[in-house]
Amino acid sequence: MQVEDEQARRRAVTLGDAGEAAAIGELLELSRHTQPAVRRAAASALGKLSPCEGIRAALPRLCDLTRDEHPQVRQYAIVALGRIGEEAALPALRDVANRPAGPDYVLAAALRAIELIEAAAQARTEFGPVACSRCGSETTAADRKLSESQFQRVYCHTCFDAVFIERRNFDMKVQNQKTILATDRTVVQSQGERRIADWLAAHKIAYRYDDKFQIIQGFAVRPDFYLPRYDVYIEYWGLDTTDYKIGMLLKQKLYQQEGKKLVSLYPADMAQLDAKLSEFVR
Repeated sequence: MQVEDEQARRRAVTLGDAGEAAAIGELLELSRHTQPAVRRAAASALGKLSPCEGIRAALPRLCDLTRDEHPQVRQYAIVALGRIGEEAALPALRDVANRPAGPDYVLAAALRAIELIEAAAQARTEFGPVACSRCGSETTAADRKLSESQFQRVYCHTCFDAVFIERRNFDMKVQNQKTILATDRTVVQSQGERRIADWLAAHKIAYRYDDKFQIIQGFAVRPDFYLPRYDVYIEYWGLDTTDYKIGMLLKQKLYQQEGKKLVSLYPADMAQLDAKLSEFVR
């Protein structure tokens, strides 16, 4: 490690040991350092700042780091999320727990963090009523347990049934639309997505297609493609209906608000696909 990199790592450690909330911005910047040792130290330091005012601002970045290419960075980010104890981190942690590959210590850290956050959430719910996030009505403990396990949100029993049916119908619709086989055997929904998948496979770039577990500010989004190595999201906007365009603009706004690297591709871009994607994966 070069001198500058070691200085950055030590700076992250010092900020974490000081435990001052004002350090969050600098630590978030250090968490994007090219050296994994610096990102690891920054993740650890963010966990040490909890509890403090403003720590929630670190959640999206720490959730991103649970997908870092270096397992120790993932481990330290997971431990930090467990210390912070916010339920918004649960989808990202469950994503880690559901991945079959990876070191055992990363899986163990994820399971422990999930346990800590769920225990804290359970303790909070025992002190008073919690409103349904859909209709606002009061929920029972049984309602909360069931809906949080399924959707990571609180629903009353009536709204739970409605949301369950909506999600099931949506998932079935998406699966039924996957009929096109890419070169690497991934089944996609359109010829545009096939060309993107083939380009990524030809350039040996690992990707996750239509992943339900990518989380942005507590919302589960399903990007067409996510490139873990580059932390880049790719969306192929292939339709031209009014409803589709409304959904597209809302989704693009969400990516922008969270500072995510999004590549938006349209049918007209397919002729310049190499130029469009190459600039994001250098």
